[in-house]
Amino acid sequence: MALRRILAVVTNQATYGTNPHRTGLWIAELVHFHAGVRRAGFEVDLVSPAGGHVPLDPRSTRWADKLVREYMSDRAFMSSLDRTTKAADIDPARYAAIFYTGGHGVMWDFPSNTALQQVAREIYENGGVVSSVCHGACGLLNIALSDGTPLVDGRTVTGFSTAEERVATVKKRVPFLLEDELRKRGAHYVRNTIPMTPFATADGRLVTGQNPYSTKAVTAKVVETLHQV
Repeated sequence: MALRRILAVVTNQATYGTNPHRTGLWIAELVHFHAGVRRAGFEVDLVSPAGGHVPLDPRSTRWADKLVREYMSDRAFMSSLDRTTKAADIDPARYAAIFYTGGHGVMWDFPSNTALQQVAREIYENGGVVSSVCHGACGLLNIALSDGTPLVDGRTVTGFSTAEERVATVKKRVPFLLEDELRKRGAHYVRNTIPMTPFATADGRLVTGQNPYSTKAVTAKVVETLHQV
């Protein structure tokens, strides 16, 4: 595929719905994907459902590794998180792939955003890659292809598991269980036996990773898949 740009989707949601407990983007998922695909020669643009500011999950910044700390010290990168493009303003024809990042905030603003769904559908039907990591798979739930078939129907996918919601101690705060919702839409949901360990899977041009620790693995599969299309 000649296109060399990838769209990374980030959340605008700063809390667990009406619960004041703070959430947002799990920043390592964006950083490690961003760094990995740029090393492979791709450029990355940021998009969010509403455009503008992207809140960061405070736990993700406390647990930042060296690369994440370097990105957080980069003024240009951090500034880009305050001025993301609104999904409705995106031209899908410019992109080889779309990548949905996670953080619990996405559970509120990814599934219902029809503009994001349209962008992903067009990228996919143009021969591109649709991908996600962790809760980013919430963005896949309501994508329908032009014939009305759910994108995930009959496909092997992964995403943050119910067991991992328990480990994260937020199971009672979330509006739904991602693992269950993927299955309801006909997906063949798979996960690693041990929670919070790296796991990624590719089903054709649909690439998914289970949890934050899976970002490098899913990035490698996205790049590999792009080189095949």
